Amino acid sequence: MSLFSNVARPALFRLGGGDAEHAHEWTLNRLAALPAPALAAMRRWYGFANPVEVFGVRFPNRVGLAAGMDKNGIALPAWPALGFGFVEVGTVTAKPQPGNDKPRLFRAKASEGIINRMGFNNAGAAALADRLAALGPLDVPLGISLGKSKVTPLEDAVEDYLTSYRLLQPYADYIAVNVSSPNTPGLRSLQDKDSIAALLNALAGPVPVLVKIAPDLTEPAIAELLEVCLEHGAAGIIATNTTLSRDGLASADQHLAGESGGLSGAPLTARAREVVRFVHTESGGRLPIIGVGGIMSVDDASRMFDAGAALVQLYSGFIYQGPDLVLAVARGARPSRVAAAR
Repeated sequence: MSLFSNVARPALFRLGGGDAEHAHEWTLNRLAALPAPALAAMRRWYGFANPVEVFGVRFPNRVGLAAGMDKNGIALPAWPALGFGFVEVGTVTAKPQPGNDKPRLFRAKASEGIINRMGFNNAGAAALADRLAALGPLDVPLGISLGKSKVTPLEDAVEDYLTSYRLLQPYADYIAVNVSSPNTPGLRSLQDKDSIAALLNALAGPVPVLVKIAPDLTEPAIAELLEVCLEHGAAGIIATNTTLSRDGLASADQHLAGESGGLSGAPLTARAREVVRFVHTESGGRLPIIGVGGIMSVDDASRMFDAGAALVQLYSGFIYQGPDLVLAVARGARPSRVAAAR
């Protein structure tokens, strides 16, 4: 057991009387306040170089921070110091929004899972653009995840995404189009053929655009989406978002099964890997994949690479295993020859 598992995680999980969102915000604020000497020391400990180029972007290592951890980019200097080779902020929307009612974040501790129905709570694209302009360039690639504002009708979704894109594209190394969160009504309908085509056409530009897909799509639906992505210039796929399924929840966590929202963590591990494998096979390796979902160990990451991922991202694994997992995956997970050749 690591120091994180023995000491830090139990303390964090007790914050706010066990409220997961309170612990999340407390941690972000502490990371944001770290002075430069502390960041430098952390980087010496956790940093690991294993450079790779994917969709035209050079990454210092293959392990990224998934969207949702730092929606508003308030702790951006801390993530490279914790060993991440890239960071994805957001999901951000064109209009500021508070998200869904609290409580909206739950730990399924026996299952090493997390259920969230946050609802894209964020300060808006303009606020993030101002923060990124003040911060200056990050020393690892920055992805920015874009979503639809809840108040925007579905028929106006493209313009809503485009508003965020225009504000944030100058600061992004890649753009992620989030059409797969289960927590904004109607959003997942934007994964259909015509909607994805319209979005990709609108967001065409100098920055790579990736599409983030749900693990709950059928294989025929994924195949149709991939065809559109290839035809309309998507740079890659992020697979996957959270799931509406409650398969894999331990008996001790069954009381959470009725909570609405998306489930991440260990219960998603196998399904996320299946989707990555299908995307890689169906696309013939033409769409680079960022594999995310239930990567809780080096072995999980290695299997994700073997399934066809070129990069991986952590969220729930980082919550449960801490920064030691980032370093372990960066050091120990080697992508398959197929994925590495992209």
